Amino acid sequence: MKRVLVTGAAGFVGSYMLEALRDVGVELFALASDPPVVPATVVSGPIAGGTITWLYGDLRDDGYVAHVVDTAKPDTVIHLAAISHVPTATADPALAWDVNVTATARLLHVLGRARDAGSIDPTVLVVGSAEQYGRDETHEFPLVESSVQAPRTVYAATKAAQEILALQCWRSTGLKVVVARSFNHSGRGQPPRFLLPALVHRAVDLRGAPPATRMPVGNRSPIRDFLHVSDVVAAYIALCRRGAPGEAYNVASGTGWSVQQILDRVLARADVQATPVEDPLLVRPVDVPILIGDSHKLQRATGWSATRALDDIIDDLLHAATL
Repeated sequence: MKRVLVTGAAGFVGSYMLEALRDVGVELFALASDPPVVPATVVSGPIAGGTITWLYGDLRDDGYVAHVVDTAKPDTVIHLAAISHVPTATADPALAWDVNVTATARLLHVLGRARDAGSIDPTVLVVGSAEQYGRDETHEFPLVESSVQAPRTVYAATKAAQEILALQCWRSTGLKVVVARSFNHSGRGQPPRFLLPALVHRAVDLRGAPPATRMPVGNRSPIRDFLHVSDVVAAYIALCRRGAPGEAYNVASGTGWSVQQILDRVLARADVQATPVEDPLLVRPVDVPILIGDSHKLQRATGWSATRALDDIIDDLLHAATL
């Protein structure tokens, strides 16, 4: 990993990725549609013997993608750019397919063309989602990589299609593509439209309120597998270094928490007593009941293991929400 190209670098996970790579002494090329809202130390200039170069543009633009690959000449590509919010993808399916699938096809094509020309031979990490598994009667938990994929949302379908595209590219061209299927992850800086930061922000807003104060929530029965974003970034880097091309890997903790259990932990750590009340506007019409992943394949391949617990995530979010 000497010349690393990170797409979606100004996003939530992207900012953590840049922080994780900044001390490795690599040449970093960070892609974003707009200037990043990240600490100034990772925006530009020298970083631990390497540099970071921002390249602003749209991955749906052929000329931009060709310019990026020609400029970066990466040996490693970490493809994070996506519409990752389920309701946003549902509201505009065409945009979600365009960004999550068509843009990925364009990027892989340009990388493959550069590889055929002999200028680069990169490892490409394509980041998918646990949502790809959806819900199927054959599912046993925790889910393994061979579990049936039955997407139930637009977002999940685009990620499943992205993976099919990526693995087809590896089979047909030899481009070294590795796929991650990431289960839920959170941490400081995640937008409040996502579950954990949303619950934390609502709890913080209720500090000092009477114990019986109502707190609006969505469906509390779904069970989710949560990792700290820093552990997810560590898994991605490990896969770039030691993952096998043509393989998909779950990035998961193996532990499931119901939304009710997560809410209880948030209220306890925020020292808030409130009465949760289901708000129909916060209930998704399609919610997968259980998503818990088995990450033994990832662990065997890379030696990765999670280092942070659910309470660590909540504490980070609480600290950020009270600054």
